Amino acid sequence: ELSTLLSQSDFISLHTPLTPQTHHLIGAAQLALMKPTAILVNTSRGPVVDQKALYEALKSRQIFAAAIDVTEVEPIPLDDPLLTLDNIIICPHIASASVITRTNMATMAAENLIAGLSGQIPPNSFGSNRIC
Repeated sequence: ELSTLLSQSDFISLHTPLTPQTHHLIGAAQLALMKPTAILVNTSRGPVVDQKALYEALKSRQIFAAAIDVTEVEPIPLDDPLLTLDNIIICPHIASASVITRTNMATMAAENLIAGLSGQIPPNSFGSNRIC
């Protein structure tokens, strides 16, 4: 259960798609469950975390720190209060920006394009409604 996980974990690392069910999955109530020594990492999607609640939790030292690669609004506005805190690391949505990852993405895109133009199902498509 999420509440047990949050209350017992030292590190919480989020890796989930943004859906109606995961929007603000981590809000004030969830942050309140976390240890004061906990570190929250979000590399999924910005709106999975209620950014205003995160700011309050970090400002009051309710949790120890956060590291986020995504924000609710991208790019993060220069006047965002999170930027004033010393217990958060904010990266500009670059977690997947390694040479290997970008090379793999380009290769997959080329393979999908070639297959689609050849009338075949792209090799990296999924689901029962794959369209060429």
